[in-house]
Amino acid sequence: MGDAIPAQNYHLTIAFVGEVPAERLAELRDIGAGLRVPRCELKFDALEYWPKPEVVVAAARDVPASLAQVWSDLHATLAAREFLLRPKRLRPHVTLARKVLQAPVLEPIAPVAWEADQFCLVRSQSGSAHSVYTVVDTWPLLDTTEK
Repeated sequence: MGDAIPAQNYHLTIAFVGEVPAERLAELRDIGAGLRVPRCELKFDALEYWPKPEVVVAAARDVPASLAQVWSDLHATLAAREFLLRPKRLRPHVTLARKVLQAPVLEPIAPVAWEADQFCLVRSQSGSAHSVYTVVDTWPLLDTTEK
């Protein structure tokens, strides 16, 4: 079923800005440091096959309001500063396998709870086998938890 993603590479992307010149890195750090968002718990409750990127993902069908708000605020701020953004809508998921050329039979899964207590600015470098992710900066989410 394609190339399995190593567990250490599991992540939830809330904004993808692509390649950023080094001189704009401080700007991204300032944006991240300025966000004030409560913790939230996501429940990944479905396996899905997405044919265009050829991936299998664990998806969260319900989006906590705090995650939707941080996504909206972050995208508005990044767009105002002319960063190019993908994707254009929030679909919380964790990629489990890439290069899945045809739809596999996917069984129902028991929900997996994931509590988000921080967010990070991460640099992604594509390699021959798997991407390598390097954390550039990390910020805590507020102590209140939304479920």
